[in-house]
Amino acid sequence: MDPLKCNAAVAVVGAGAMGAGIAQVVAQAGHPVRLLDQSPGAAARAVATIDQRLARQVAKGRLDEASRQAIHGRLQPVEHLHELRDSALVIEAIAENLAAKQQLFAELEALCTDDCILASNTSSLSITALAAGLRRPQRLLGLHFFNPAPLMALVEVVPGLASDPGIVQCLHQTLLDWGKQPVRARSTPGFIVNRVARPFYGESLRLLQEGAADCATLDALLREAGGFAMGTFELTDLIGQDINDRVTCSIYEAYYADPRFQPSLIQQELVAAGHLGRKSGQGFYSYAEGAQRPPIQQLHSNAKISDCVLEGDLAWAMPLVQRLEQRGIQVLRRDGPGLLRVGDAVLVPSDGRLASQRARDSGQGNLVLLDLAADYQQATRLAISCNAGIQPHALDQAVALLQQAGLQVSRLSDTPALAVLRTVAMLANEAADALLQGVASAADIDLAMRLGVNYPLGPLAWAERLGLGHLLQVLENLQGAYGEDRYRPSLLLRRRVAEGRNLHD
Repeated sequence: MDPLKCNAAVAVVGAGAMGAGIAQVVAQAGHPVRLLDQSPGAAARAVATIDQRLARQVAKGRLDEASRQAIHGRLQPVEHLHELRDSALVIEAIAENLAAKQQLFAELEALCTDDCILASNTSSLSITALAAGLRRPQRLLGLHFFNPAPLMALVEVVPGLASDPGIVQCLHQTLLDWGKQPVRARSTPGFIVNRVARPFYGESLRLLQEGAADCATLDALLREAGGFAMGTFELTDLIGQDINDRVTCSIYEAYYADPRFQPSLIQQELVAAGHLGRKSGQGFYSYAEGAQRPPIQQLHSNAKISDCVLEGDLAWAMPLVQRLEQRGIQVLRRDGPGLLRVGDAVLVPSDGRLASQRARDSGQGNLVLLDLAADYQQATRLAISCNAGIQPHALDQAVALLQQAGLQVSRLSDTPALAVLRTVAMLANEAADALLQGVASAADIDLAMRLGVNYPLGPLAWAERLGLGHLLQVLENLQGAYGEDRYRPSLLLRRRVAEGRNLHD
């Protein structure tokens, strides 16, 4: 099917932040838009807010006044459902309640013509379930926009079991005409982004619960080493602890209590206390006037290091060696098992084992494990962990070496796979399982995670950069350390390692 014609009327039901944002997108694309909300006056207030946003764009020179007026003229707030009867497309953006959405779609089906397309902006509910009670379920599918809709390019296009492929193609092409980047996803809990992103939240929450480090330090590591735009705790404070917890609980329940999606007791306690983040003034951090962030925990050394010894290959951490050399550290190379020696310290990239276990296995008494960095040339911070009983002077030598490379060093307790490596490994593992289960293509999974949540790399591409064999080893060691099914490696990952193929093949 062809995309919707530009003069086709589009209705949006729900004038909250998402509904108003979607209405703005559609009006900017040239469609007449009718905006409806059950709360009297809400649609008119939303249109006024949209106009204020557009006026700011004019003031900044990003939009001309004639365009602003044209867009505003295409936005019509309405108060009654029957005013949507001649719409070519109706996009539902009401609260995440299955029964309420089903009732709305039943009313729309009775009201609108048979060729009207129905779409839901649900972020996690089953499209198949939403359409199940309709006379013509084939005309309903999911269009999951991301907030703020006018700025975020990604839209997940989610057909249910009954959705007409022609309608799916029509809306895919329509979204391209609207300047959006559509990705296809099966109607499974969380679709792509909300499912694959769960480990980003879950692993930091678990590290906090285990006392591996504090919020500020873990957030700094994900930003300054992992390359993520925000750390877990500042991001969930922005999203709202109640919203983030509700999505996690929904996916956990939908997957029949799979431990990979287990909610956090710490987050649930915040919600119970009303500490919801920025909107309540208190979450993991305080947002009271004048409140300051807690300090980031880091080590410091006054020692000066002139050289170190590289034995073998450090695998994905080899760019760190290049950075050392660029900073004037002489690196002596010789054969070996893949480690750096500086004084009495031995530095190795984490493979998911505890530092103390690895020291015992290798016979190395002063072992320092290195966390992952998205880009060792650009990172400003790196996490380390050490075996129990490491000599203080050896730890100081390791810290001095990393400092001279221009890195701040944050020490975690002896925890499997540290912070960034653990997070990336679990994101990649979840993405691999989504690929295995046919939720989306490898390209769409990576694109969705880059555009939808601003990850520096798609998780599948990141897995291939690390090496699938290394990633599998990290996950197996994580699972061995915890003895939990939460860390089970994806069958697809095992299969591709056995085949010698990548995830995008």
